[in-house]
Amino acid sequence: MSSPCDPQHAPVGDVGAALMMIDSRLKGIHDGRTGTDPEQQALVAQFTASLGPKGANDVLNGACTLIFMFMTWLRKAHEEHDKDVIEYVVPNLVATLRRMPKSVRPEAIPTMAGLVIAAGTGLSPNLWRKQYGDWTEEEMNPLEATAFLLAEHINRITDDPDFASRLITEALSRSDEG
Repeated sequence: MSSPCDPQHAPVGDVGAALMMIDSRLKGIHDGRTGTDPEQQALVAQFTASLGPKGANDVLNGACTLIFMFMTWLRKAHEEHDKDVIEYVVPNLVATLRRMPKSVRPEAIPTMAGLVIAAGTGLSPNLWRKQYGDWTEEEMNPLEATAFLLAEHINRITDDPDFASRLITEALSRSDEG
């Protein structure tokens, strides 16, 4: 029996734009920039403002697709070592989100953990979240932080600072070919 949260029912969204935002943050960290680069912040704000409501919703769906794809890759990688992705990824993610009180309000952390658990069990994070109502403004930074932290986790375990971005880019290229 198919779940209403099955990824086949989920909108993919603008994965490219969501990846661009996450990749920009990753590169900023690896270039040694700490804190928020005002120029980058202005570019992201300008980009976001240019999207309009539909475009912003597409990027939101794209971020959820990234979370799903990252967790799918992590689940497969953990299963190769007879480990449970939920056991190894979620506690670290929650602990890191808790150390980000300026970007992530404490009440958003259970939602982000739920998104990751949904994705780790093969459900669409966006459809899982939709069961509980519309997204809130307060969940946008935590959503971006969650996608970023999963990408960074993948990059760390592969010892390749571009692996997560390349993983998505290659998947997008394959889908364009098909």
